[in-house]
Amino acid sequence: MYLPPKYSDTVALQKLRKYCAYQERCHQEVKMKILSWNFPYRIADQLVVRLIEEDFLNEERFVKAFAGGKFRQKGWGKLKIVNALKQKGISPYLVNSSLKEIGGDDYQAKLQLLLKKKMPTLKKEKEWIMKQKLARFALSKGYESEMVWAVINSMIND
Repeated sequence: MYLPPKYSDTVALQKLRKYCAYQERCHQEVKMKILSWNFPYRIADQLVVRLIEEDFLNEERFVKAFAGGKFRQKGWGKLKIVNALKQKGISPYLVNSSLKEIGGDDYQAKLQLLLKKKMPTLKKEKEWIMKQKLARFALSKGYESEMVWAVINSMIND
């Protein structure tokens, strides 16, 4: 069953400009938005190209904002950021460049801060159980296991 588009091309383009100006978006998000308005794929592609030409849509800018924001605000590790970007259909080159937004010293300091905040929430149990719980928490945030265990061992053995 054919449903006509929700908006005209010009109205849709105005709405998309506002949508992209509000926050950085990836191509996939914008395309899904357009398709939800019942536009055919051909017109959706044309609208995306127009937004790119007008610089409302830039995946390199999106990747930097996404990686930096998720790291600083949510405390995500590199693995979780990489997986989220891959799900959004970002190219491997841009995924790798996004990791440059995260400095090495800041990265380890953020992990230590997260683990220090988590520690008081755990019940006083045997040391190895606490280590396991801390490790599970840090791994779920997307940090690499070698770094997680090094930080946990330095924190608990100090």
